Amino acid sequence: MKKYIVLILLSIYILSCNSKHGNMIVKGKINNFQKGKVYLETMKDTLLVKVDSVTLDGKNEFVLSDNIERPQVYYISISKSEKYLQFFGEKGNISIVSNLETFGYKPLIEGSKNQEILDKYNVINKKFINENLNLIKEKFDIQTIKDLATKNNRLIEIERKIKSNTRRKYLYTINFAAKHADFEVAPFLVLTEIPKANPKLLDTIEKSMTDKVKNSIYGKKFIDFMNKNKK
Repeated sequence: MKKYIVLILLSIYILSCNSKHGNMIVKGKINNFQKGKVYLETMKDTLLVKVDSVTLDGKNEFVLSDNIERPQVYYISISKSEKYLQFFGEKGNISIVSNLETFGYKPLIEGSKNQEILDKYNVINKKFINENLNLIKEKFDIQTIKDLATKNNRLIEIERKIKSNTRRKYLYTINFAAKHADFEVAPFLVLTEIPKANPKLLDTIEKSMTDKVKNSIYGKKFIDFMNKNKK
């Protein structure tokens, strides 16, 4: 009888050593990365801190975890690389698939509602980014024009387009955040994408935010940011 008890306890110990503890479990796969370390990191205060890691040796799949109180942004990094894969962490199981060659660029992420909303935002935001890049390129090409009057007129027109594009991005972000104000990604977008927005416009988002979101990491930072701007 004692022998069976010992075997059961040993089995429980082995299973506990090989399982991940935490209310957020990140199961991932990095194609073509089979040897090295994978890290799970997040921001604490102003520092990027490693909260979990796993060593891969022959397999490209990994499991990482952390105890999370409220949704927040996490990062996955790998050894011998300066690239990061960003995702919105939440309680529950999250699946991430990426490639070594394009690590951090367009990963497949499932299991996080905030990440799903952020992905939708990024589709439109990318159009604003690309338009700005095209305008900057056009501005650079204009420098070769010899006629000063023509050059100045073209530069004025491009600056007008850049301001218009920026204004449209700000309005889109504010409307998007207000529409999704019951998710933590809303204040996160304001803080990271449009910190210079008119405080009067940001009032719309603050009034739409639920108490849960207001008490989140980014909700508190957003309210502090709003209060400082009002002074």
